[in-house]
Amino acid sequence: MSPKYIPKDMDSNLSVTAIQTNIFWEDKRQNWTHLEKHLTQLAATDIIILPEMFTTGFTMESQKFSEEMTGPTVTWMQKWTKKTHAALAGSCPITDQGKYYNRFLFVSPSGGIQWYDKRHTFTLSGENEAYETGQNNGLINYKGWKICLRVCYDLRFPVWARNTEDYDLLIFTANWPHKRIAAWDTLLKARSIENMAYCVGVNRIGKDGAGLHYPGHTAIYDFMGEEKGRVSPHKEGQTTWIMDKESMYLARRKLNFLEDRDDFTIQS
Repeated sequence: MSPKYIPKDMDSNLSVTAIQTNIFWEDKRQNWTHLEKHLTQLAATDIIILPEMFTTGFTMESQKFSEEMTGPTVTWMQKWTKKTHAALAGSCPITDQGKYYNRFLFVSPSGGIQWYDKRHTFTLSGENEAYETGQNNGLINYKGWKICLRVCYDLRFPVWARNTEDYDLLIFTANWPHKRIAAWDTLLKARSIENMAYCVGVNRIGKDGAGLHYPGHTAIYDFMGEEKGRVSPHKEGQTTWIMDKESMYLARRKLNFLEDRDDFTIQS
């Protein structure tokens, strides 16, 4: 059942910033330095979202570039959450108990870490051979908001993003190529409409080591599918929107779409 009110301990508003940037191929230090130029220029916000595999690009060299959760990328993220006073989110190659994951990290200013391991590995590029299939549901909580984390190819599978848990915000981090960008635009908007939740999609720009070109099309949609922010294609930049939970809950209560959804069980 959809929430009918906002508990007093929840923040009604949440400011979310999506950063669209080029990614230097398999060069962590250059990417950290490049991202810092963006981070130092941001206005105050609650959450900052980076593209998928923001440290390396969409590399299949998982054994070479994966880090432990105590490694330099997580340390870098923790440092910048303290500097910006905002949560920092984005995916990178992580090794955990001898396995490799495309892990979407969500690091809070307190240093706490929540994460989601990409469920749908992209078989077309061989990601399924380089990284494990994620098993966790990607639902996290931050500032009283329930957030659903998803990565790139997950966008094509609406059942996996289905809002059965009354989440408030759906986030996709991606390396989505130019040749299929029409699908990215269409599906992002569809996910916001069908789930009656805010939806943010953050995509990179530039060219990677596999020769693929990325146009960006980073965007923010509200719970009715209305575009609230977009970064110009093929350009670096950011977009911010202050999300209003109260108006979303009122719309859910008035329209009742989520409560009319079909009931079925998803099997792993």
